[in-house]
Amino acid sequence: MPSCLRQMPIEDDSAILFSTSNSPEESSASPSSSFYHSPSAAPQNSKTTYKLAVRNLSYTIHPHGSLATSFCHLVQKPKPINILKSVSFVARSSEILAIVGPSGTGKSTLLQVISGRVKEKYFDPKTISINDQRMSSPAQLRKICGFVAQEDNLLPLLTVKETLMFGAKFRLKEMNAKERELRVESLMQELGLLHVADSFVGDEENRGISGGERKRVSIGVDMIHDPPILLLDEPTSGLDSKSALQVIELLSSIAKGKERTVVFSIHQPSYRILQYISNFLILSRGSVVHNGSLESLEGIINELGYQIPMQLNALEFSMEIISTLEDSYSKAIMSTVEEEGQYSFLMWPAGALGRVPQYKDGGQMGNCYFSFFFEIMFLCSRFWKIIYRTKQLFLARTMQAIVGGFGLGSVYLKVRKDEGGVTERLGLFAFSLSFLLSSTVEALPIYLQERRVLMKEASRGAYRISSYLIANTIVFLPFLFVVALLFAVPIYWLVGLNSSITAFAFFTFIVWLILLMASSLVLFLSAVSPDFISGNSLICTVLGAYFLFSGYFIPKDIIPKYWLFMYYVSLYRYPLDSLLINEYWSVRSECFSWQDQDHSQCLLTGLDVLKSRGLDKDTRWMNVGIMFCFFVFYRVLCWIILSRRASKTTI
Repeated sequence: MPSCLRQMPIEDDSAILFSTSNSPEESSASPSSSFYHSPSAAPQNSKTTYKLAVRNLSYTIHPHGSLATSFCHLVQKPKPINILKSVSFVARSSEILAIVGPSGTGKSTLLQVISGRVKEKYFDPKTISINDQRMSSPAQLRKICGFVAQEDNLLPLLTVKETLMFGAKFRLKEMNAKERELRVESLMQELGLLHVADSFVGDEENRGISGGERKRVSIGVDMIHDPPILLLDEPTSGLDSKSALQVIELLSSIAKGKERTVVFSIHQPSYRILQYISNFLILSRGSVVHNGSLESLEGIINELGYQIPMQLNALEFSMEIISTLEDSYSKAIMSTVEEEGQYSFLMWPAGALGRVPQYKDGGQMGNCYFSFFFEIMFLCSRFWKIIYRTKQLFLARTMQAIVGGFGLGSVYLKVRKDEGGVTERLGLFAFSLSFLLSSTVEALPIYLQERRVLMKEASRGAYRISSYLIANTIVFLPFLFVVALLFAVPIYWLVGLNSSITAFAFFTFIVWLILLMASSLVLFLSAVSPDFISGNSLICTVLGAYFLFSGYFIPKDIIPKYWLFMYYVSLYRYPLDSLLINEYWSVRSECFSWQDQDHSQCLLTGLDVLKSRGLDKDTRWMNVGIMFCFFVFYRVLCWIILSRRASKTTI
């Protein structure tokens, strides 16, 4: 078929959640728009039970492609795709509900919807209720439901205990330090992680704990605030059979021991895992084909005239006859509709259920600044641990500064004060700028690694994006100042630049500002780059353009008018001008080239050097202000982009 008639890429932004229920709307008032669940309010011996009810939930997306497919859209508009079709079920406390089905049946989408990981405008409040109270917004579900994504989004250079402690600090702000520590110790014991408490989480590059232990840490991070409903997307994915069984045993103990409601998706559970699962919701092409226990599934299969082979269990065999099950379930639903007038499912008696706790806003604004301060403090602590333990970054930046300073100093050793020396100093400043700005690229992998964790934590309200960026700035300010000092000291005195202590201090300050600008630029570009390769290419392209239009290669007067704006936004121009003014302004009357050996007529003074660059005024501090603005500007852009990403994140 023609390429323009093929199925277009799907984007979640175009998703629409709607209800196909034809029942009349209930007259009861919707609950408050926010929920709050305090760990201290739900101890292990709590008798409060929670019932999650989903009624006729459907989810449709309207695919739209990129610019390359716009012409195809003019020819034929892509049809909406129904991901979920009238899904209904009930999940009860102290039980495990497993969502099963072939790949592409909507298991992950269903979990995202009922965990509140969809935009509010796509959310239908008639479809989901907890304890018979309608959920009027995704924010309510996010408050009361813990959600564990399929991928383990953890920081590899933190230990297991540190990972859970930082989670407690962000999610349990109302607790004091002692209570948080006791909560983490209790949780590690519950998760069976005490023996690896001081081990690094690790990843593919850094050796750490096992895959099963890492999955338990991920569960712990989303259990730290003790949610009454826990949702997990493929918790056994990528694990061996023993680790998968340990994870399911853990979830079973959580459900029964703490009377929690546990719902997870699973692809092919083993025979030993099945005994821990109370009910199964089998999906096929977005529709329910079975909702009940394994025993009831066996009975349905037998009623359809099939015999389950000895080597298979009922769930495995149901995947082979799933089309038949789908037809059978559809007929049963239609029969129920004809008999009762509308489809309904069993509800628990209201007296057996606890009221969903309401979130109270009282005093929240008064604690806003207090909470903001502690977020920054905790993030600073985490940043420092990561930087210190990232030996490649820590040592690379330090060695780059030392080797670069001594290396350039040895090349330009004791530059003479003549016309040739003027040219050499200009070349030294230009190369130093290029070296310093490009040396920050190695921080890109760290920013990209942290970004997914940041999106997950910020989207769940653990902390603000602004707190993250302020903490990043606070930690990197002293670190980059030390790097600037290590570079400036050897190069300045080996080359023999302006011998004034004030000039040396200003030179070091400019080097520090250069590093800060570069750090902000890399942080901003890491926010817009999808991966390391594209990010690295983007950084090199931007820095190359800035260097080209700095005025060093092409004078301002020769730059084409349509490229002149690059001269004013170049990160190279302002520090280069500042270094030249710092070197020659105090010696602008000193002569650097004489007409003859008798020094009877001066050909080149310090002021002439400055005028050749259009620097007839001391604009050092104005340049400092512009450089500081660049430093702030790129971080503000980064904040805007990351905030927008976090608002769309469904991790």
